[in-house]
Amino acid sequence: MANDLAAANVNRSYQLAASSIAIFTFLLFFLYPKFADGQVDAFAYQATLIMMGVATFSFAFSSFYYYGASLGGRIDDVERARYSRRGDGFWLLGCVLLFLAPSLVLFTVGLFAVGSAWFALWLVYLFFVMRYFPRVQTARKS
Repeated sequence: MANDLAAANVNRSYQLAASSIAIFTFLLFFLYPKFADGQVDAFAYQATLIMMGVATFSFAFSSFYYYGASLGGRIDDVERARYSRRGDGFWLLGCVLLFLAPSLVLFTVGLFAVGSAWFALWLVYLFFVMRYFPRVQTARKS
């Protein structure tokens, strides 16, 4: 992975982590009062918050690994490829979970038909990712 691509991936991952934090804040600000009053599904709400935490930290770990891959001459190509692959994996986990968030929020507020449609789209995305991600992931170096 070239230094400029690795640095760009660091920036992208940080931006996605920031978006995840914004969504997390939205969930707390707008839905916590309804959660406290018992107006939303408590299990779905807590599952959504946990999932957003995992997504956020996945992006943070991805940024760390991409940063390591951008160090240039400090590490060899094999280690750089390893860091890039780990960054790719954490980035993918964060994206998959981030795209699951809308359906969980919809289930939380009781919109089951719309949440089911979003969940079906998420399953299509998951199938797409499982099929094509290995082709675009950073290649192993030996």
